[in-house]
Amino acid sequence: MSGNELLKNIDKLHTTEMGVVRIKKNLGIDDDAVEYCRALILDPRAEISRNGKNWYVSVEGVVITVNAHSCTIITAHRVR
Repeated sequence: MSGNELLKNIDKLHTTEMGVVRIKKNLGIDDDAVEYCRALILDPRAEISRNGKNWYVSVEGVVITVNAHSCTIITAHRVR
């Protein structure tokens, strides 16, 4: 399955308050967590795959996990 479904729903992308804290901590950013993740997901080099109920986006050493049903960013972390 391609990432087209995630890209079609990119405007619905959001996260929880706890998600914002987790993403900022994991990625070491002060930027808007959702906008930062949205930009990475839209990067032409992003590899998008779906496994079960989640989308996984890998780009620039970052993996973003997004719930496929709700478009909620669950977490994002740097690959070690």
